[in-house]
Amino acid sequence: MDRRHFLASLSSPLLASCDFERGKPVLEGKLLGPDMALGHKLRDNKFAAATQTQRLPIAIIGGGIGGLSAAWRLLKRGITDFKIFELEAEPGGNSRSGASGTIAHPWGAHYLPFPTVESVNVRAILADLGVLLGDPSAIAPRYDERYVVGVPQERLYVDGLWQESVLPKIGASKRDFEQYKRFDELVERYRRLRGADGAKAFALPSALSSKQADIRALDGQTLRDFLLSQGLDSPRLHWYADYGCRDDYGAHAHHISAWAGLHYHASRDALATDADARSVLTWPQGNGWLVQQLSAWIKQRAPDAFAPQSPCVRLETAASYADIDIYNAPQDRLTRYRADQVIWAAPAQVLAHVWANSPAGLREAATQMEVSPWLVANLTLDSLPIDAGPVGLSWDNVLYDSPALGYVVATHQNIAIGPGPTVLTYYWPIDNEPVPAARKRLYDTDWKVWADAIIAELSRPHPGLREQLQHIDIWRWPHAMARPVPGFLTAPIRGLLAGLTRPLSFAHADLTGFSLFEEATYAGVRAADFAK
Repeated sequence: MDRRHFLASLSSPLLASCDFERGKPVLEGKLLGPDMALGHKLRDNKFAAATQTQRLPIAIIGGGIGGLSAAWRLLKRGITDFKIFELEAEPGGNSRSGASGTIAHPWGAHYLPFPTVESVNVRAILADLGVLLGDPSAIAPRYDERYVVGVPQERLYVDGLWQESVLPKIGASKRDFEQYKRFDELVERYRRLRGADGAKAFALPSALSSKQADIRALDGQTLRDFLLSQGLDSPRLHWYADYGCRDDYGAHAHHISAWAGLHYHASRDALATDADARSVLTWPQGNGWLVQQLSAWIKQRAPDAFAPQSPCVRLETAASYADIDIYNAPQDRLTRYRADQVIWAAPAQVLAHVWANSPAGLREAATQMEVSPWLVANLTLDSLPIDAGPVGLSWDNVLYDSPALGYVVATHQNIAIGPGPTVLTYYWPIDNEPVPAARKRLYDTDWKVWADAIIAELSRPHPGLREQLQHIDIWRWPHAMARPVPGFLTAPIRGLLAGLTRPLSFAHADLTGFSLFEEATYAGVRAADFAK
């Protein structure tokens, strides 16, 4: 498929399989994704000169979780004169959501672990949105039970059967279980460990983690190599390690820093009243619910804050201000704003591309950051999927030894799941080849090829799936999340971004290297606090 035909396919309202059964199409669906046409226009950067210049106290570039958190912080400080410029038609970044008929579903991030004591701003946001009830600083806060994931929470399909929990137990040997126990003890030691500086070895947000040299030295090797150095070589344990890394970082453990891989397990020590500490917060539309509620909270206090389909195409900084060129796509017009403070809440690679007088080394450092491509599919079924058990349908349904992770059930949070349609949200990090090749495959592969592959994989645990399917919508994330590969803690890009204060501060999760809600919130609040 050439570029012209590829871009044309993005605007096709409906794609359908050519196979027919019982006189009707077997399957139909849409191929979706971020606004690639506008993104490519930004990449090519061939815009006419600005037609007008305006003053603006504070500009927020990007409406993902980082940008929304920055806006929340400004409003909490009593600052209302700001504008959020977002490339897409809707805010949310990779926490966006959609709907199939009346069933809401996620297009990206789909849950939030109970926030740790250190995640003070996440807790404060949840309190403002009515999710956290009572004192946000409590050791074990109480959460609205409607938003705590319902049981059963998770299961794993392995060796032809479903089992409870994601750690593979079916078919595991005595030696596997011994290594599971040793790994659990290892994680628990790191969870309790404090550095000589008094900080947790692994805190969330990660910037609050200990700076002790021997702890940070874990960043010098991959998680796979670290596990092998500990005598942990069980293939099933390594699959479990891979699952965690692919879930949060979009790549296998042999690509991910041991520090980052251990952080996934050891940083989550939050407690909750009347809920299992291992549980999570979730909604039918995933973290899209948080985006919707936080956006509404912002609009109530700053009605004109959002400027959709308005990317920043050029930035130039001076000592006390920054000039930004904003392209209003619906009006096909470029406007220059002179802002006292710019809060950059878009990816680092975009900043490096548009910053005309950027510091030496920024572009090279940004291009060295690996970013994982993902595919997310929402499958609409006429009823809940049927399988042989013995463990019943859960919210999170993981497939062992699969190129994808599995699926969550969008209707799981319904108080009573009865007969009727449902949506399965299927997650597939494209990580079995170098990133450029994976991204090209994501771009070039058409809907039917993806749909057939997904159906084939899910038909293993659900042989009758095809009969239940109504349609599949597929979302491609070519630049979904940063990969914390070995050396990321000392990567030049992190120092450059952390050093931005005024008139430009950085508010994207790329600041810390993890595409997590807690990290984006930390970056957004930190950046907003530089504004006067």
